[in-house]
Amino acid sequence: MNFNFADILRGTAERLGEGPAVLDGDRRLTWAELDAAVEQAAQGYLAAGLVPGYRVILLLANSLEFVTSYLGALRAGLVAVPLNTGLTKSEIGHVVAHSGARIAVADGDLAAKVEGIRVVRAGELTGTAPLSPLTDPETLAVLLYTSGTSGDPRAAMLTHRALAANVRNLSELGEDRMGPDDVVLGVLPMFHAFGLNAVLGWTIATGATLVIDQRFDSVHTLGLISQYGVTRLPLAPPALHALLARPDLKETLGTVKVVLTGASTLDRSLADRFEQATGLFVHQGYGLTEASPGVTTTLGEENPKPGSVGRPLPNVELRIADEQGEDVEGDDPGEILIRGNNLFSGYWPEGVDGPDEQGWYRTGDVGYLDADGDLFLVDRLRELIIVSGFNVFPVEVEEVLVGAPGVREAAVIGVPSEETGEAVKAFLVPATGASVDVHEVREYAETRLARFKCPVEIEVVDHLPHSVTGKVAKGRLREADR
Repeated sequence: MNFNFADILRGTAERLGEGPAVLDGDRRLTWAELDAAVEQAAQGYLAAGLVPGYRVILLLANSLEFVTSYLGALRAGLVAVPLNTGLTKSEIGHVVAHSGARIAVADGDLAAKVEGIRVVRAGELTGTAPLSPLTDPETLAVLLYTSGTSGDPRAAMLTHRALAANVRNLSELGEDRMGPDDVVLGVLPMFHAFGLNAVLGWTIATGATLVIDQRFDSVHTLGLISQYGVTRLPLAPPALHALLARPDLKETLGTVKVVLTGASTLDRSLADRFEQATGLFVHQGYGLTEASPGVTTTLGEENPKPGSVGRPLPNVELRIADEQGEDVEGDDPGEILIRGNNLFSGYWPEGVDGPDEQGWYRTGDVGYLDADGDLFLVDRLRELIIVSGFNVFPVEVEEVLVGAPGVREAAVIGVPSEETGEAVKAFLVPATGASVDVHEVREYAETRLARFKCPVEIEVVDHLPHSVTGKVAKGRLREADR
């Protein structure tokens, strides 16, 4: 059976043609108009000489142009490669080379960050090329770049099948399912798996109205919520922290029925303060790029448990395993393994390190299930630091820092942050006879790393603790930092 993820939009347009689909500033599109705009974008890609399977870089902030460029690429059989708009020119260059992209769609100053391939503005490509509706659901649809265990970015390969399965799973959540009467705030970055498929994708499938917010600002964002009667509020935890400073918060959120967080760790005390201030329970979810991204959620539960990230979504299997892959007993912690049609097909380009022969994927995260089947996260096996939902691998940051003036050795860990969930902290050892200027190091890093990867704390130390194998003992650094 042939299936293209963009077919979901066509189906919604057939059902709700003149209903409100997307609001972006003073621009408003019905479902029929959005479908037509996506069709035009798809024809434009093909008229430009692109053929199914070619990769297309999307370097766009949240906007109507992102929506049409993304869905148009999928409808044309291309592979969308959404990138974090905060990446540096060199980081983008790495992705361009690694992905083999043929073209980039970028707007404003972002276009200057792309080199080596053709760059077009959103909406520039037009044409009347006929579209073939035949797409194998196992065809690659999206490459989402994330940090890998080697420290180099890796691209999760998401097929049309995986994207659609995640949307279907969310749509089967029972009483908490979304529908055409809902108004959803689209402020989570669409280049992130959460914003791309758990917000944009889910909205398209259910016919809810999407109110696009380019970036979170407590005053502007609350204005949009009030103006359009937003009913669903997907946010990263740092946004909850910022909203708490608003004295009129409860009144402004009067139309909101559901608050949902994901993408990074939610501090329980922050959730408690938000709930006390608004009367709205903060639902949590657990997901990862490789799962398109949904794994668990507290949505649909009658009495969600504080601190839990909920139960597996419909059609998602989850188990807790020991180092040998055997199920652990009772509520002992272990590695979280997941299985479902929403899983990726491995990492680009060879499809390595994906689900095993039985379909199970080892997430690298540690958690436990209580007697009711609710998942509680404990720790991460991997050294990834998650800043506002974005992955930072310490090795990448450390390799930059050791090139800074006067630095001999560097170690990076994640530290708790009420604003971003986690933040990057660096420990630096000066070269013999040299001194380290923290301000100079910070400026050095900022020219080579995206902002979210840069250390917010830098501590100069005489030496770093090492294990018997010569590796930096980061556990001891964390203990000393508490």
